[in-house]
Amino acid sequence: MRNVNKCVVLFLLVAVSMSAWAELQNVTVGGSIRIRGNYIRNTFTTFQGGMPVPEQRWSPASVWKRPIGGRGFFSPVNNVMSIYDWDDRGDDVAFVEQRTRLHVRADFTDDVSAFIELDSYDVWGEDFRFDYVTGADARARSVDDVEIFQAYVEADQIYGAPLRLRIGRQELAFGSQWLVGPRDFAFFYTGASFDALRLTYSHDQFTIDAWASKLAENFADMFENDIDFYGIYGSFIGLEGFTFDAYLLYLRDDIPIPNAPFGLAGYSDTNFFTVGLRGAMNKWNFDVDAEVAYQFGSADAIGATFTTLLAGDSRAHFDNWGAKLDVGYSFDYKCRPRLFAGFRYYGGEDRRDISFWDWLNPFHRPRASMNFNRLFSNDIACGFLDLNNDASNMWYVRAGFNTFLYEKFLIIFFATHYEAVEPFRRPLSAKLWGNRVPLLPGASWITKENPRDLGYDIGLFTEYHYSEDLIFELGYTHLFVGPGLEYGTFSRWNGLAYNGGTGKDGGDYIYAGTRIKF
Repeated sequence: MRNVNKCVVLFLLVAVSMSAWAELQNVTVGGSIRIRGNYIRNTFTTFQGGMPVPEQRWSPASVWKRPIGGRGFFSPVNNVMSIYDWDDRGDDVAFVEQRTRLHVRADFTDDVSAFIELDSYDVWGEDFRFDYVTGADARARSVDDVEIFQAYVEADQIYGAPLRLRIGRQELAFGSQWLVGPRDFAFFYTGASFDALRLTYSHDQFTIDAWASKLAENFADMFENDIDFYGIYGSFIGLEGFTFDAYLLYLRDDIPIPNAPFGLAGYSDTNFFTVGLRGAMNKWNFDVDAEVAYQFGSADAIGATFTTLLAGDSRAHFDNWGAKLDVGYSFDYKCRPRLFAGFRYYGGEDRRDISFWDWLNPFHRPRASMNFNRLFSNDIACGFLDLNNDASNMWYVRAGFNTFLYEKFLIIFFATHYEAVEPFRRPLSAKLWGNRVPLLPGASWITKENPRDLGYDIGLFTEYHYSEDLIFELGYTHLFVGPGLEYGTFSRWNGLAYNGGTGKDGGDYIYAGTRIKF
């Protein structure tokens, strides 16, 4: 409650300050509440403290001497571990999440406005304050999770030109949000906002956006020891029903990386670029959205994680393609039926296998496995394989249909097939008491390529549009686990995290929720 009171006081102070500094023309207040209950079955390993416990499959480092790379769900010796099991050995997962937003927009004269949005993401039960056994007030359990999600000042028609400047914390969303978006899709919809300066030039036939944002600040000298994200995005809208986009994105990671001992590897900054083209059409009952992007540049921050005994890869660089295609056709009927199909490709590689001579060489320098980086995508492949919109080193095709029943009841059905671009080459192993164990311990140069087939899913989503502002939702998805998932490949975390399990029973995801805007 104290946090909420502080936020209310902040709103009042901002409103009073604005009235003192400028002439208010209009003030609007709004927000949204989104609640969803989730149940996930036959997917994750045992949960502890809200996160899955990784399960060791085999040890590719140490005596195995195989570079793995990545951070997080790996042991200190880089054992291959996974958050998945794809069977009923682990716990099922059930939770209710809620995101609450409240915003105020103040419009002033001379095309000046200010926008503030408070945001709170919670899981039900996280903030309950009383111990039911003793009745004691346990306020220390409450989580301080009310954030300023957006807060910016905007000036339009600068120098009388169609130029708009927005300064402050803000959402960034461009095109179909394939690479840059608010990241609020599916479950764990925590959202993303950027501390940025954005300049927009708007014309009748085209728009151009340029921005500079700060992702991490370490209080060093100017442009040192930080992570920054820049971009230019242009859209041509001069043809009715058509949109053509071109963009350049640049991410700079200047956080120092400790050099390897004995001068075996000296790491520099990570600087990589993404250039892309997009074309979209909505005409003659067809809707088409096609996009292709290429990434290039240095990747020392990732290469440094591909270590064996002494050093990682200081030569790592981005060199990957990504592509998307969505096609739909809508029929002229009252229920508005629509057929659709989609395709995604996220290029990747897997250089984790080594030769016998590499294994003998104590100074062998591993090569990093670089994949297409999804950046800040709001385009999800699958709730099972793409938890944070971060799946890479994979491609998939999807087909389905959607239609309205009784005008307010939307039904969406789809089926998707997933494949790995470059599968993991695993050490020879056998299944023993449900776990895979190595057949030739230490002989990590003897491998077998895992299958590419990751499986397929089918899903049915429904929405009841009670009103223009209130929507109820219910959905179900089943994942049929393919051999590529059972044995595993590196696809999560932009191709740096493993997704193998101990079985192939298949996963289920059921959700029910509601959302309202005001």
